[in-house]
Amino acid sequence: MVAYTGAKGGKVQNFSSDPTNPYVGQVWYNSTSSALKVRSSNASGAWTTGGNLNTGRGQFPGVGIQTAALGFGGYDGTANVAINESYNGTTWTELGDLNTARRNLAGAGTNTAALAYGGFTTAVTAVNESWNGTTWTELGDLNTARHLLAGVGTQTAALAFGGVTTVELANTEIWNGSAWTEVNDLNTARYDLAGAGTVNYAALAFGGSAPALTGATEIWNGTSWTSSPNSMNTARESLGGTGASNTSALAFGGAAPARTAVTESWNGTSWTEVNDLNNARSYVGKGGTNTAALAFGGSVPPVTTATEEWDVVTRGAWATGGSLNTARQALGGAGTQTAALGFGGLTTVAVNNTESYNGTSWTELNDLNTSRFFLAGAGTNTAALAFGGATTVPVGETESYNGTSWTELNNLNTARAALGGCGASNTASLAFGGETTVNVGNTESWNGTSWTELNDLNTVRSNSQGCGTNTAALLAGGFPATAATESWNGTSWTNVNSLNLGRFGAGMAGTNTLALTFGGTVPPAGTVIEAATESWNGTSWSQADELNTARRNLPGAGSQTLALAFGGNSGSLSVATEEFDDPSLSSKTVTAT
Repeated sequence: MVAYTGAKGGKVQNFSSDPTNPYVGQVWYNSTSSALKVRSSNASGAWTTGGNLNTGRGQFPGVGIQTAALGFGGYDGTANVAINESYNGTTWTELGDLNTARRNLAGAGTNTAALAYGGFTTAVTAVNESWNGTTWTELGDLNTARHLLAGVGTQTAALAFGGVTTVELANTEIWNGSAWTEVNDLNTARYDLAGAGTVNYAALAFGGSAPALTGATEIWNGTSWTSSPNSMNTARESLGGTGASNTSALAFGGAAPARTAVTESWNGTSWTEVNDLNNARSYVGKGGTNTAALAFGGSVPPVTTATEEWDVVTRGAWATGGSLNTARQALGGAGTQTAALGFGGLTTVAVNNTESYNGTSWTELNDLNTSRFFLAGAGTNTAALAFGGATTVPVGETESYNGTSWTELNNLNTARAALGGCGASNTASLAFGGETTVNVGNTESWNGTSWTELNDLNTVRSNSQGCGTNTAALLAGGFPATAATESWNGTSWTNVNSLNLGRFGAGMAGTNTLALTFGGTVPPAGTVIEAATESWNGTSWSQADELNTARRNLPGAGSQTLALAFGGNSGSLSVATEEFDDPSLSSKTVTAT
């Protein structure tokens, strides 16, 4: 549900079904569901994998933008380094080194015109160097030697603030291209903090140690610092921070006190938690803005070469749908978001219940002939196929649904449970992977009468789902917990880019070029139940809005932009149904505020 509090021109009209292309903010009355609805748009960000650094390291700064960044100095896990690398949006290239190898320094500027100042060699230093795109030149030093400070601005107009000598500092210095001048101090002395801003007269300082961990946020107006009443949600040190100004920033990673992946966005007034980094880390390099950021290197430990790119786009969100009549996990699913079928599953025993979803509620229908769980499904809610699964042992049973009842047909060649399946109808389906007494990679194609064995998966696995057709399918994740993704072309499986989060027992919907996977469980020992959702664009996975209820062993139905998740295990058996809608048609029921 959403609360409609805004206003936009246009009369409220009656429709028997939701309009196909409403504008954002349009309100209408759906006479079929007796609901007042509004089209909403959901802007959110996600981290995706970028090119790796050549040298893994942490405790170093970054400058520039997401597609043109520079990272210099740092600590490689053994020694301080002077290494300098430039990023072009795809790969890192080593360039001319700093004159002074050091860690815990600050930086300002771009990847062709940068400034590096302060840090730690064998002691704190005030050294200041300028980069012209080819070489570094030493210039006038800071007035106060220090390390673990923050910096923002340009090569000729920079700001240095905070840090530590033997005690935490509040000192602030401004650079005019020739010399540093001491100006008004921070309100909270601290070190290991982050900063944001591309000019030295509009900056933001946040986080750090004072000496206790802090989320304190201060705003610089070119003359003095003002403490914001709104601190970060997660107090931490050694975090990454970036942003164009003191009204628009991003904070990510750090230690709180354990290494964290938490990401927060600043809108000029307050911090909002957004999607986490894929890899928790501290002492991370950074670049970009709060809508197009870069995080690279850092300490995991050990030091890492990993690079992640943050992008804010308009993307979908999960909303609550009608509950299943029977709570269960490991059931099969088929159909679309507004016309789905759920069948079989596990309560305390295998069940044969069949339910149909109309976009609002579930209705109980004629049961499967064979009660079973961890089965696969394909087709539509009036022409579905249920195959494989377990009674108390793996079975090969295949049943076809005609909209009224199930009919037993020829069995799979390999009886198995926890297999993946997909297909457009009950006459053209695909079965792959699963478990007999061990995990298998077997693939079989269904022609409406019998199953034919085809080429196996590249990665043997169980407890995964798939999506697509019997000639163009996608499989991601599985047990043991893997991120491996494979694409099927009707003949063979090809390894493609992996999930960001390896898991098993997740739901899946869509095609082999546009897919969504959600929920599941990750190690240790499958005890962590996930709400994570990832979207596939045909090339790579990116994070999407999380399920409202974290759960595993759930099926999926529908498409990448109009998906359905239902049932599963959230620590207990679930009846929850959630609908994923992308912003091109995100219609939500209006509630009073």
